[in-house]
Amino acid sequence: MLERQNLRITRQRRTILKELRKDYTHPSADQIYDKVRQTIPRISLGTVYRNLEVLCRLGEIQKLKLGRTKKRFDGNSDFHYHMRCLDCNRLDDAALAPLKSIEDEAGAVTDYKVLGHRLEFVGFCPQCSIQS
Repeated sequence: MLERQNLRITRQRRTILKELRKDYTHPSADQIYDKVRQTIPRISLGTVYRNLEVLCRLGEIQKLKLGRTKKRFDGNSDFHYHMRCLDCNRLDDAALAPLKSIEDEAGAVTDYKVLGHRLEFVGFCPQCSIQS
C-alpha cells in the first residue's frame, strides 16, 4: 500500500507496523514508541506520531478515539467492532459479523448515502466485573 502512494517503506514505518500488528491490546502512541525504541533507540516520539497518522490515512491501521483526547491504535485494518471497559479502558476486538442492515436502514431514514459505520460496545471486562 505504501509503495502505491509513492511513500517509502522506511525502517521506522516497517517497525511501527510490525510492533502494532503483533500487539492486540490496542496500544497508545506512547506505548508504541516505547516498543519501537527497543529496535530503533534514537527514534523520536514525533516520528512515531507522524508515521501512525500516515499509516492511518493509508488504511494500514486504525485510530481508535476514546473520549475527547485519548487515542489508541489497532494493527488490524479489517472491519471489526470493539469492546471497551468503562472502568479500566481495556479494548478488545469483538468478533461479530458486520451489521450491514443497519447501514441500509440509516440510509433509508436519512436519505444519506451511507458508506460505513463505527460501533463501539461498552461495559465491564471480566476482571472489572469480578471486582465490582
